[in-house]
Amino acid sequence: MSTFLQVERDGGIVSVRMNHPDTRNALTTPEQIQEFVDLCAQLRRDQSVRVMVLTGNGSAFCAGGNVKDMHDRAGIFAGSPYELRNTYRDGIQRIPLAIYELDIPVIAAVNGPAIGAGLDLACMCDIRLASSTALFAESFVRLGIVPGDGGAWLLPRIIGVPKASLMSFTGDTINAQKALDWGLVEQVLAPEALMAEALSLAQRIASNPGHSLRLCKRLLREGQHMRLDSLLELSAAYQSLAHHTQDHQEAVTAFVEKRKPDYLDR
Repeated sequence: MSTFLQVERDGGIVSVRMNHPDTRNALTTPEQIQEFVDLCAQLRRDQSVRVMVLTGNGSAFCAGGNVKDMHDRAGIFAGSPYELRNTYRDGIQRIPLAIYELDIPVIAAVNGPAIGAGLDLACMCDIRLASSTALFAESFVRLGIVPGDGGAWLLPRIIGVPKASLMSFTGDTINAQKALDWGLVEQVLAPEALMAEALSLAQRIASNPGHSLRLCKRLLREGQHMRLDSLLELSAAYQSLAHHTQDHQEAVTAFVEKRKPDYLDR
């Protein structure tokens, strides 16, 4: 099978395209899942990467699981209940954990339908921009199943419990404008302008010191389940680390000297 993820790099920006347009970029195989996990591990080790942009080739962002395989109880949907439980735990559930543990910001450029696991994949990203042709559905209930890849944790944190409940209980599809109104996406753009805007945003993010981006993202992540006093303690520890980086000193010096900073990821 051909490689699922097309990865390109421009400076500190990594662009990732899901590249099975014939299946609407459905997440169907252990190999696809492993590509996501391996890529995230690679990016975590590379301190020179500052932001990732995720999108899909073709008409869809990601159509979720392969319904034909569900019907046939084949592929990742095969086996006994016990085996299927472990297939989820050792398979697709590794993607939200891998993306969640990424220290760099991740932008989803949702170029078309993001359905089921495809919506959840978009929700794993930090910021979502959408094409005007994008559609969104937490559609598991319509297939008689539940969000198996973290959607019940992710979606309510983005749009709130009532709207997440509405999407999860009905399986209804919403368009890009409603996604914008509900706070699911930050911006809706013409299809031909989507990637340019996503890369422009990525460039604005990547222009900042890599260490502060990573520490800020970690604080935002940890703040979702910590008390304020605990988060303040962690913030103080991270801040002391940040103050003793070369890039912090360069940022302050460049500000005083009214010039563009030159960061070295140190």
